[in-house]
Amino acid sequence: MNLNQSATRTILLIDGDRHHSELFNDALLQTPDTPLTGAFVETLAEGIERLQSTGAWAIFANLNLRDSEGIETCTRLLSAAPGVPILVLAGAKDEAIALDALRLGAKDYILENHLDAYAFILAIRSMVERKTAEDSLFIEKERAQVTLNSIGDAVLSTDIEGKVTYLNVVAEKMTGWSREQASGKPIEEIFKSIDGTTREVCPSPLQAAVKENKTVGLTPHCILIRRDGHESAIEDSAAPIRNRSGLVSGAVIVFHDVSEARAMALEISHSAQHDILTGLPNRALVNDRITQAIASARRRSTQLAVLFLDSDGFKHINDSLGHAVGDKLLQSISKCLKGCVRNADTVSRQGGDEFVVLLSEIAHAEDAAVSAKKILTSLALPHLIDEHSLHVTASIGISIYPHAGPDVDTLIRTADTAMYCAKQSGRNNYRFFEPQMNARAVERQSVEAKMRNALERQEFGLHYQPKINLGTGAITGVEALIRWKPSGEDEIPPSQFIPIAEECGLIGELGKWVLRQACMQARAWQDAGFPPTPIAVNISPSEFRDLKLLKSIQTILKETGLEPRYLELELTETALMQHAESTVSALQDLRAMGVRLAVDDFGTGYSSLSCLVQFPVNTLKVDQSFVRNIDVGSGEAALIAAVIDMGRSLKHRVIAEGVETAEQLAFLRSHGCEEGQGYYFSRPLAAAQLEVLLRASIPSASYAPLSMLS
Repeated sequence: MNLNQSATRTILLIDGDRHHSELFNDALLQTPDTPLTGAFVETLAEGIERLQSTGAWAIFANLNLRDSEGIETCTRLLSAAPGVPILVLAGAKDEAIALDALRLGAKDYILENHLDAYAFILAIRSMVERKTAEDSLFIEKERAQVTLNSIGDAVLSTDIEGKVTYLNVVAEKMTGWSREQASGKPIEEIFKSIDGTTREVCPSPLQAAVKENKTVGLTPHCILIRRDGHESAIEDSAAPIRNRSGLVSGAVIVFHDVSEARAMALEISHSAQHDILTGLPNRALVNDRITQAIASARRRSTQLAVLFLDSDGFKHINDSLGHAVGDKLLQSISKCLKGCVRNADTVSRQGGDEFVVLLSEIAHAEDAAVSAKKILTSLALPHLIDEHSLHVTASIGISIYPHAGPDVDTLIRTADTAMYCAKQSGRNNYRFFEPQMNARAVERQSVEAKMRNALERQEFGLHYQPKINLGTGAITGVEALIRWKPSGEDEIPPSQFIPIAEECGLIGELGKWVLRQACMQARAWQDAGFPPTPIAVNISPSEFRDLKLLKSIQTILKETGLEPRYLELELTETALMQHAESTVSALQDLRAMGVRLAVDDFGTGYSSLSCLVQFPVNTLKVDQSFVRNIDVGSGEAALIAAVIDMGRSLKHRVIAEGVETAEQLAFLRSHGCEEGQGYYFSRPLAAAQLEVLLRASIPSASYAPLSMLS
């Protein structure tokens, strides 16, 4: 029966992401030529119940649901709805699982990083075409003749002797044979296929279908060789044709071109190992290649060189002429670097305007110097970009294996150190790493030594930055921020000493001090008659992984007398995702204690929605890098709006960090963001200064920045 003449049919979407359901509904509205309706449930259990009660014409199912994950989701659906075509939705990194689902019986898949309304439209139309073909094939198999010539897939049939009896238009195009030319010829002559991996001839699926009297799939990675030699990747299956007596009288194969899908899969794999902007190997890939080069050099007693390059002048060009010009300049720099090394060497972009070059084998250290000089000369030439003649130079650090280090991390770190020395020496030059020139290590050791005695000398202090209700202007809480001013010296920014504290193991002691001081201050404000004000404290990744954290918090709360509900712990998105499974348990323990939990710098990590739903957090803090770009009309505005909506749907508080302008405030308020924090309201203040704001905080529908009240 033609689908357009049949009764309205339902496609069931099983997906815990309501945004996906909105895309799905939009797609249905944009396919008026297909009389389909949609139904949406969030869990597998609800989906199976729906299938048992009312059935479905087709199923679109996310492989990762709240009550089922991975291939098990597909297995259970195939069992619950035999014969109903299934399309699976998979995460960006789950393509292997999606392919397993296809092998089990799913019809197609979409990766979530390519998911939009248009992808759903294509999937729906593809499902319609496929289902129509399957219905037609069933009817024609009963009549022992396939007459399909109007579907998107290629169709080819043979008689019991394996001679071609029919090709539809698509099959003619894909094989290069017309129906008349192919009729009566052996299938092996018309349908030539090889294994794309081994390049060996594939066994005929049509003969297998006749011999085994059942539907058989094509060989994995099957490649069809067209009459003119053109190759195309194909997928699908062959089935026997039976006459009125039920005896096999031939076979039919239905297949379609999946070259684009496979090319896309390769592109995804390539993207995971390469920088999107320049196409160069990324950090992960160059690290792997350096590791391999070290192993080879160790076996052969040879040397290799790692060059760490930072461009001089790029930031000024990027800031003055804009990111578009900056991006093109990075591409031009990349091209220059590739032209200066051998094919066996590797040029990698580390991020920003930093690059790493691997010279996989050198006879002498001077060989690396020759390459560095060549790079400096090439980069110094004008870069013609958008009618601009741009000039940049570079500072290059060189580390030689095994002299500068035994492993990839050490070689890159020492090359980075040497690059810093080259930059300090006047830029546009190169330096080899030598232990005595490791200025960064010396500086780090100096900071570490000072930090070890800083607590005893009472050099640390806390400042407090208020969080503001964007609807009323009231202070809803404060964030405690550590400050360090060594005796007789300038203040050292947290960005400089916190990473060192992490590396040298002092972060635990420092974190306890911050937590204790913050809790004491919050309690002191309450004792002074101020309304109870929740106080937020940042927890570093290493502190969060400390098994003694829970006990420490309990002890500090008891000693300071602060009720747990007035303490909020802020953890970065990246820290939470490092060990997602154990994170859930740790967060649940903290919530059970009564403290509040916030995801800091949200949007800069890689948390999945499924993880975010599982994490028992109260608050999402949108990273200031997104808020900062609201004013320039970038994609961050749409992202922030989506995060706000998502946070509200998950019943989380959403706080925007880094609010600095009235325009940013207006945008956030118009999109329903509850709270904000940033210089527009107030800089971080000492406790006494903040008390002035606590007294002056005036809730109202229209309010001045709190900084104007101080």
